[in-house]
Amino acid sequence: MQHEMATTSIQLDGYRVVKSLGIVRGLTVRSRSVIGSIGASLQTLLGGNITLLTDLCEKAREEAFDLMLQHAQAMGANAVICVSYDATEVMEGVTEVLCYGTAVTVDPIR
Repeated sequence: MQHEMATTSIQLDGYRVVKSLGIVRGLTVRSRSVIGSIGASLQTLLGGNITLLTDLCEKAREEAFDLMLQHAQAMGANAVICVSYDATEVMEGVTEVLCYGTAVTVDPIR
């Protein structure tokens, strides 16, 4: 499924929802490596954007999003609406990232 077929909105512009298939989710749990933790600690001394952690967070969100799209496609959906993210620190240095939404089938509006 193409990324463009997912939206945070309740509708997808140019399409009408034909059928709602239910909630779909993508979940990933990530931790920092020892080297990444040391590098991030050094970056905090300088202030500003902690690029090592930003990259880790972006990769986790991307993975969760892709897993959600795979889940939707497996259910027979061709789009996902009402997409949202949630993140929880499971334990120190370990974060769960969840991406979820409603799997739907859509047809183009003519």
